[in-house]
Amino acid sequence: MMRSLYAGVSGLQNHQTRMDVIGNNISNVNTTGFKKGRVNFQDMLSQTMSGAARPTEEKGGVNPKQVGLGMVIATIDTLHTQGSLQSTGVNTDMAITGNGFFILKEGDRAFYTRAGAFSLDKDGLLVNPATGLKVQGWMSQLVGGEYLIRNADEPDDVIIPLYSKDPALATRNIDFKCNLMSEMPAYPNGIADIPEQERIKNTWTSSINSYDSLGTQIETRLTFYKSATNEWRAQVQLFRDDPDNPGMKIEIPREQFNINVDPVGAAGAAGVNGQNEFTLNFDNLGRIISVTDQSNDVRNQGALFVTLNVTSEGLQTGAAPLTLQMNLGESGRVKTDTGVGVTQFSSGFTTKPFRQDGYGLGYLEGLKVDDTGGITGVFSNGNNRLLAQVALANFVNPGGLEKSGETNFVFSNNSGEPDIGPAGSQGKGKIIAGTLEMSNVDLAEQFVDMIVTQRGFQANSKTIQTSDQMLQELMTLKR
Repeated sequence: MMRSLYAGVSGLQNHQTRMDVIGNNISNVNTTGFKKGRVNFQDMLSQTMSGAARPTEEKGGVNPKQVGLGMVIATIDTLHTQGSLQSTGVNTDMAITGNGFFILKEGDRAFYTRAGAFSLDKDGLLVNPATGLKVQGWMSQLVGGEYLIRNADEPDDVIIPLYSKDPALATRNIDFKCNLMSEMPAYPNGIADIPEQERIKNTWTSSINSYDSLGTQIETRLTFYKSATNEWRAQVQLFRDDPDNPGMKIEIPREQFNINVDPVGAAGAAGVNGQNEFTLNFDNLGRIISVTDQSNDVRNQGALFVTLNVTSEGLQTGAAPLTLQMNLGESGRVKTDTGVGVTQFSSGFTTKPFRQDGYGLGYLEGLKVDDTGGITGVFSNGNNRLLAQVALANFVNPGGLEKSGETNFVFSNNSGEPDIGPAGSQGKGKIIAGTLEMSNVDLAEQFVDMIVTQRGFQANSKTIQTSDQMLQELMTLKR
């Protein structure tokens, strides 16, 4: 009789715990990054009244007789299923689709979370604004003129210095592509020999803005004209901003720059000032095969280019001499992979300098986050540069993590060591910027579980009530 009382008590206690978990789930139905809990029950030890007996020749076997002593909680699991994503439009908000956790730190103590409502503090640190915990990742490093992420290193605080300066960078390369129209008439005596009224239709002029070391724009203007069969000349003019008349440009005299075929930095690359033309030669298949400067130096193998050198006298006061390389393609090839290269086909004029790698002074004005967690800075000078990458941690057993409050988890003995790396690698999910992962609590499921839990609690209370009535009947036997 007493066994049923205690079994009922265990049922009441443990159904109350299950109700506590359900209540916590429902209360966090709108908590960003929350992962719901689940209670599993198992029966308690049973009291054996008689054991099992094996079969004999005279009779069959006998099953054991056991009375259960109630039930206990087997596990309270944290279910790390995917929550739905909600768009916020805030570019520092991040959500993970798939496996993984953001890494937050307070001193040397690490926390792991799926709640990606981040923002920048006054020092530019990417933090959880509710707790001040610092988001971990890798800052970009300048290696060989390119910003790279070393994600094999230990992650550190992510710092995004909004409105910081991006120093000016002098142009080093100008790339050309597309076509010179083969049907044009030839003018072997130079551009001055072309009648004024025919210059517009028989020449092709194109330009691009490059930059000196102080970030001043230098307009590089090229005029192409045909000088012989399969031969074209390009005349270069340079213009810079007029400091005395904003919005106006002044032409840099020919005596203050030159064009030659020597590589940047090579002996003789300084060239002879005043030489402002170079010649492009093509084969009968429309492919560029060589380039020649006015000193009759020729480049006819591999990458074809000419070097533009501008003295400091031709630039803004204080600027360093400018040396850049104008890339025209490869000898005997029509490049399709990079698009760099000049051709001569029976088609319209399209040749132009389409890309240069310099820029003026800029300020960091915005951010873009890709699905690997890479944070790219958008600068006012049009430059986009990789600034940092957010790190993710994965665990062999995420269910083994311990909740530490504030929608954070901490490492435990049964979670496994954190496997840290960029999003999209080694089983880690992707990062979606401008969104947040919502709670994975399903209200309909919780309400059904609540009904089932309530009925289980009521049934156990009835067990206790009935056992009490039976004991009461036993007590009346003495009367």
